[in-house]
Amino acid sequence: MKNIRNILNSRFKRNGNFFMQLTKILGFKAKHIKFYKTAFTHRSMNIRDSKGNAINYERLEFLGDATLSAVIASHLYLQVPSGDEGYLTKMRSKIVSREHLNELGRDLHLIDLVESKIPPGQFGDNIHGNIFEALIGAIFLDRGYKFCEKFIYKRVIIPYVDIETLEGKVISYKSLLIEWCQKEKKTFNYNVYEDTGNDDVRHFSVKLSIDQKIVAKARATSKKKAEEKASKRAFFAFQNKISKML
Repeated sequence: MKNIRNILNSRFKRNGNFFMQLTKILGFKAKHIKFYKTAFTHRSMNIRDSKGNAINYERLEFLGDATLSAVIASHLYLQVPSGDEGYLTKMRSKIVSREHLNELGRDLHLIDLVESKIPPGQFGDNIHGNIFEALIGAIFLDRGYKFCEKFIYKRVIIPYVDIETLEGKVISYKSLLIEWCQKEKKTFNYNVYEDTGNDDVRHFSVKLSIDQKIVAKARATSKKKAEEKASKRAFFAFQNKISKML
């Protein structure tokens, strides 16, 4: 255990202003810095405790996700008394969407504090949201639910959550398009195929058909991204009809 502690301490000594930067982000001083050090430790560091358990942000991410969801759910319940379960669930999903959490993590420059053996430029976009959730998990262990609630209100709800704006926000064009097709009894098909071309990075292309007619095409570095991109283009092609569901 002593060796693990020494490794963690030596790493963060290289970033002498870690505590100062953390305090600025949190708005209060941490009591147990070890939780926050773990929240900013990437699995590539391959650090384990005396029992062989991995020390990185992933378990804290799980805890932070649950805490964030609970705080947002409570806020929506109190702010929108007319909203039914389906409405509240959809609104919560918009607030805690991966895209939104990534935006929050980027705005706070959390990646600057991450300790990893992987160069920052090679991280995927989701690292920003993952670390944000891990940070909330660390706050929960360090200070409890009330401090988490204050932090989430300060960093998420007050600056970003506007009910009227969120009501019109689309979090998944593919889900929305499929829902519309099913409601209107239209057939749809995503024809995805590998299309690397001359690129060094693997790419996929997709042709989206509705009622056996190609309505959109797209290309991206993953099947999921290609489908979402094509769905977004199809959404704008049928926007007047689909918007009635929002």
